[in-house]
Amino acid sequence: MSIVVTGATGHLGRHVVAQLLERVPAAEVTAVVRDKEKAAGLAERGVRIAVADYNAPETFDGLFAAGDKVLLISGNEFDKGRVGQHRVVIDAAKAAGVALLAYTSAPGTLTASLADDHRATEEAVLASGLPYSLLRNGWYHENYTENLAPVLAHDAVVTAAGEGRVSSAARADYAAAAVAVLTGEGHENTTYELGGDEAWGFAEYAAALSARTGRTISYRPVSGEALQGILTGAGLPEALAEMLAGVDASIERGELVVAGGELSRLTGRPTTPLAVAVEAALKD
Repeated sequence: MSIVVTGATGHLGRHVVAQLLERVPAAEVTAVVRDKEKAAGLAERGVRIAVADYNAPETFDGLFAAGDKVLLISGNEFDKGRVGQHRVVIDAAKAAGVALLAYTSAPGTLTASLADDHRATEEAVLASGLPYSLLRNGWYHENYTENLAPVLAHDAVVTAAGEGRVSSAARADYAAAAVAVLTGEGHENTTYELGGDEAWGFAEYAAALSARTGRTISYRPVSGEALQGILTGAGLPEALAEMLAGVDASIERGELVVAGGELSRLTGRPTTPLAVAVEAALKD
């Protein structure tokens, strides 16, 4: 039996594997990666490395074994048919008869087009008949704190989210939830709506940045159309710009406020405050 993590060297996957290694022996962890060299450090620690690609179904043949617990981390190649990519993993997991298939999804309240692939993947997971856990991750702090350059260049936070609020948390928080599911008991056939303990608005985000930079950073709400123009002007593909503007529209409608505290209950600790993530990002 192994705990298998797909996308193990990605933004979320690396946190998951690092936290798994604090809980279980390295020999019980399998990291699925596309680039073996990026996983060299994990191999040195005794983690089993499996090279496989969502776009190459044959690479998943025989990768899983009966009794494995598998975390399918959603792909980020929005232009390559993510649902089909995910089905490659689901089909391989079903063929092997894994003990649990966990999937990093999106909040059930989210109606933006970003959620479409997640809903379709959830349907495929349920149709597989495997024991499952749907980890409906809310927004990440890092979606903002890793993109501070334009904010600091113009001393402005620009979104099309209006007065909407976000229950974001750090990637490490969501990784801790995944680890709790993968190493715990009683998580079969569950759906977890996960988000940060405190919802915040973008004026508060701008104020947090101002407090920590000593500069006056304002919040400047714009229309969805204006935001798309800004993003395409910065070089983003039009489809991606449209999707991001759609997420902001969902935020304005309150769809990324995830109440209930399931993330902190699952991990056994409070989620990382936004201010802490801002401070860490500004130090990097």
